[in-house]
Amino acid sequence: MQGITKALRLHGRQLRHTVLQHMNKGIFSWATLISRIQSESPTVIIPHMGLENITVSEILKAKGEAEAGAVYWCSTSHSVHEAVQHMTAHNVGALVVLKSGNMNQLAGIVTERDFSRKILLPGRPSEETRVEDIMTEEDKLITVSSHTNILRAMEVMTDKHIRHVPVFDEKVVGMISIGDVVRAIVDQQHQEVKQLKKYIRGDYY
Repeated sequence: MQGITKALRLHGRQLRHTVLQHMNKGIFSWATLISRIQSESPTVIIPHMGLENITVSEILKAKGEAEAGAVYWCSTSHSVHEAVQHMTAHNVGALVVLKSGNMNQLAGIVTERDFSRKILLPGRPSEETRVEDIMTEEDKLITVSSHTNILRAMEVMTDKHIRHVPVFDEKVVGMISIGDVVRAIVDQQHQEVKQLKKYIRGDYY
């Protein structure tokens, strides 16, 4: 039970910084982050196991992506308009981009932020602009593996100022967002509080 308390004591400042960093930036806001956490996590997503024991794999399993192999993607040849439609249809903020003609090869990532900064602000036509023109290319792409610890993933996302990270195990197996990370941390904290309350009431002997 002390695992979450210790982890939050050691990493609490970073968690606060991570959340604050994503407040009111681009088309995201604090209200958006909180509403996503509440709407996407009505129940416990990961059994209580301590932050030091939680990996990206647990987040993917909780999202249902690990077993189903669900990876939301588009190709470099798709229009930005098509990519945004795909994001909207699946309620995600980013897509993995695969190379046109070789759908097994990772080309990069395209996000809502790319759309906001590179299409909306300059007034470029999304129907006439290809994804490859606005995406973050593979050589600049930050990834994690399914074995990466959740606190390490949070550190990477905070240090690199990114909201979405592809999960790469020789191939792309999923995607995690800053919302996924914060939601898992908050959920673990809630579970520990419940256990402490049970202990105080005498439910544990």
